Amino acid sequence: MAEIDGDLQPARVFAHPGELIAAAGQTLGESAWLQVDQSRIDRFADATLDHQWVHVDAERARHGPFGACIAHGFLTLSLVNFFLPQIVRIDGARLGVNYGCDKIRFPAPVRVGARIRGVGQLLRAETFEGGVQAWIRVTVEIDGEPKPGCVADTISRYYL
Repeated sequence: MAEIDGDLQPARVFAHPGELIAAAGQTLGESAWLQVDQSRIDRFADATLDHQWVHVDAERARHGPFGACIAHGFLTLSLVNFFLPQIVRIDGARLGVNYGCDKIRFPAPVRVGARIRGVGQLLRAETFEGGVQAWIRVTVEIDGEPKPGCVADTISRYYL
């Protein structure tokens, strides 16, 4: 199991959708750090049938362009779902679901053993019948690295 370092409670709690809407443009906070180990990478490779050597062959990857195995970009992206509840919560929301992404980038590789965390910035939010929709940019920081492993402009729907 990967190591989690930090508090899993939400960094920012909003009492109602109006508070969230008013916070557009603000940084919401960050998640706990999560260590990405080879076991997690291997399980993701098995689940997605993506066994490219750069992810699963430590010996070959050691001599490759990144010097070690790296996490799949989509593994890094999928961890946004682990980070978001630690970044933001809306009181009274019964359910939060992914609605999509407007833009996703993978500026730097996440090497095996790296610690990553999500940092959220609320781009905008608006109500819809039965809830509120939020556009949140999640930057997946890599501990000790200048560039993030992923930047995703996510869209989440919270049902009230």
